[in-house]
Amino acid sequence: MTQSLTEPPVRPAAELTLTGDLARPARLTVPDLLAWPQHRVRVSFECATSGVQHHRFEGPLLHDVLHAAGPVFDPARRKDRLRFLIAVTGSDGHHALLTWAEIDPDFAHSPVLLAVGIDDTPLDAAGPQLVLPQDRCGARHISGINAIRVDGRYTSWTAGGD
Repeated sequence: MTQSLTEPPVRPAAELTLTGDLARPARLTVPDLLAWPQHRVRVSFECATSGVQHHRFEGPLLHDVLHAAGPVFDPARRKDRLRFLIAVTGSDGHHALLTWAEIDPDFAHSPVLLAVGIDDTPLDAAGPQLVLPQDRCGARHISGINAIRVDGRYTSWTAGGD
């Protein structure tokens, strides 16, 4: 009896969209993200339901990827980039919000990753993960990122403006 072997179906690489106040909005896959310098971090998350989780992640810095997309900061406004928010959405519906100041090298310079691999496993089909090594519980860890929006156009929260 001859058995035919069939290859498993090839799943397309997950895609994320960069939108918002960007000069160069983009659609990116994990293979696209490999073009940026890769950073590696070891992270321990204290999960309320499953205890401490230890992982190794690698990928480009969120700042590098977003900076390449050309955030439209107003050079005439002092510290304009500080008003920009970054909204990240995962394919499972989870969301996280960051400020530009958190990822900017001139301010907090947090090493926030768009992870393309976890524990030596590539994330091509699943999509990149948002990794904030400084977060103790990992609540802003987003899997399967499908959208990142950069927004600097929201109105002032105070009546007086400043």
